[in-house]
Amino acid sequence: MNQLIKPESKEKNFIDRDKLYNLIEGKSPTDIEVDDILNKALKLKGLELNDVATLLRIDKQSQEERLLKTAGAVKNEIYGRRLVLFAPLYIGNKCSNNCLYCGFRKDNLNLDRVILSLKEIENEVTSLLKEGHKRLLMLCGESDENTFEYFLDAIRTAYSAKDGKSYIRRINVEIAPLTTQEFSKLKQSKIGTYACFQETYDPVLYKEYHPGCGPKSDYEWRLSVMDRAMDGGVDDVGIGALFGLADYRFEVLAMIEHSKHLEEVFGCGPHTVSVPRIEPADNAPLSANIPHPVSDFDFKKLVAILRIALPYTGIILSTRESEQLRTELFNFGISQISAGSRTNPGGYAKGNSGSQFSLGDHRNLDEVISSLIDYEYIPSFCTGCYRKGRVGQDFMDLAKPGLIKEFCMPNALFTFKEYLVDYAKPETKSKGLKLIDKLVSNVQNPDLKQKMITALDEITGGERDIYF
Repeated sequence: MNQLIKPESKEKNFIDRDKLYNLIEGKSPTDIEVDDILNKALKLKGLELNDVATLLRIDKQSQEERLLKTAGAVKNEIYGRRLVLFAPLYIGNKCSNNCLYCGFRKDNLNLDRVILSLKEIENEVTSLLKEGHKRLLMLCGESDENTFEYFLDAIRTAYSAKDGKSYIRRINVEIAPLTTQEFSKLKQSKIGTYACFQETYDPVLYKEYHPGCGPKSDYEWRLSVMDRAMDGGVDDVGIGALFGLADYRFEVLAMIEHSKHLEEVFGCGPHTVSVPRIEPADNAPLSANIPHPVSDFDFKKLVAILRIALPYTGIILSTRESEQLRTELFNFGISQISAGSRTNPGGYAKGNSGSQFSLGDHRNLDEVISSLIDYEYIPSFCTGCYRKGRVGQDFMDLAKPGLIKEFCMPNALFTFKEYLVDYAKPETKSKGLKLIDKLVSNVQNPDLKQKMITALDEITGGERDIYF
């Protein structure tokens, strides 16, 4: 068992701004240096900070192509063809912060503000269930009107909603930083992952982008949030940066440092990292004049580097990005995606309140799944690990030796089969069932194959929520 650092040392700011900027200003690497790092990455042990800095400095097309190929190999070895799907559920857009990149900022007087009632939340969840969703990410603005107790009630309401036999099986949450005691209460509400983005890890730019006296203006309170979450008993946490606020290379290095910090203190790094880019938002000046734009190619590169540096950490991609780019990024490291998203409270049931940002992928859930089938990806709504207690360090103990694959692929197929039987359009259902048959036929373990066939037949017969 890892010896934990004393609590008083965990509030320390572990981001050395000057050090990280100096690392990205080094010389371009040679082919030999790049190949050595990529060969190291193929051992699935992750990369050190200096390795990541070296890859961020590559400037030859041949090196970039080898990077993407390596990331694809690492992703396929660990995650196979699975892609986990979820929907964001915004329950309020009132906010006391003034973030210059966000449509919810308090100075946006054009926004139609709303906090959903519990009945409206139930209606939203029911609408998502009718589409086939099983996993939610619940979000809201930071305001005295969005109380912590209200948020806990919202979670209970979402879990209690039903559509026939269908119900939400896991709720991840993305809300403003809490105290350790509040995280303990949040954990008791049976959440999955707690996510909170630092937005930018650059403390100088952070201060510039968060003017006013809102609670989000405290850089170190936000930076230390995952320590408090894990102290409060939250097993899985998700970090992220909003790319475009600072040099993307600095942000990638900072996320590696954040992951290393959590690993050293708690014995387990983040369960997920998210990679949103700034998108247009109403009355958000930075969204119209992005300080540090990230090109599509650099975006692919940073996803690939994160995948090989943190091989067992899920990488989440939202519907901010276009259908075409999302499809490309699946090859280089993305393991979780949102689908059929709305970023305005009430957007699924009625949809008239103000949005946080613009979307790039406007397809509904069935259209996304249909496209995934065409590329022979497995759309997954699996929550088996959460419910079997395979979380936090226990999950990593199974993932790193490759044992988790014995559960993930079958469980993904079971949830995929449920969707096809209960919600898919006829064309999606037909080609989806053919894909399942093909994938099951390729299973080498005869005992596992028979168990899978039996479970899939039970789903056809009406059984639901089967998982290993």
